[in-house]
Amino acid sequence: MSGFTPYRPERLPVDEMHRRAEAFHQSMDSRRSVRYFSDDPVPRELIDRAIATASTAPSGAHRQPWTFVVIGDPETKRRIREAAEAEERENYEGGRLPPDWLEALAPLGTDWHKPYLETVPWIVVAFEQRYGVDPDGNRFKNYYVKESVGLACGLFVAAVHQMGLVTLTHTPSPMAFLTKLLERPDNERPFILFPVGYPGDDCVVPDLQRKPLDDVMVTFPPEEDG
Repeated sequence: MSGFTPYRPERLPVDEMHRRAEAFHQSMDSRRSVRYFSDDPVPRELIDRAIATASTAPSGAHRQPWTFVVIGDPETKRRIREAAEAEERENYEGGRLPPDWLEALAPLGTDWHKPYLETVPWIVVAFEQRYGVDPDGNRFKNYYVKESVGLACGLFVAAVHQMGLVTLTHTPSPMAFLTKLLERPDNERPFILFPVGYPGDDCVVPDLQRKPLDDVMVTFPPEEDG
């Protein structure tokens, strides 16, 4: 069939499927969002591999409506930190965030200070392409943009974790400063900012528990007992 290629992934024995499923779950269950980073260098090639993995995500009409901007320059990281902290300070102390939101954030120990944005060796900013632009400058429609970019970002997080690195899904709001600072075109909007590196020696994370499977999954129709 024109435009298609055979796809025959290996069919694994069931016990091997269980082994891989459990190993991957245990690995990802150990993943945590981190706000204490080391300044130890990380090879650029690892960041490239994580973005290549992210770009294997499914997307609406295979438009792949994402751009990942990689920043390692100390001056640019400083400018990102200053702009992010200015926005976040307004959120936390200027009344942008309603009291119930601040209450929900309190157990995480977050505030407007973001020193890690200068500490980390790399910042990766994922942008969503609201529409596409062909080589002649003509616009074309992208489909399910947020869903597609969200899937790509999830794979990016998983790839970073599998390498033994850590990150944080940082979304300073509003994020328009990133479009200007990183000189992105009008069709792109910042989606998530990822600081990426090793955890610092002082790294701690909130003692949180994930919801059990029964709280996040239902079977329909309900299975009968017995």
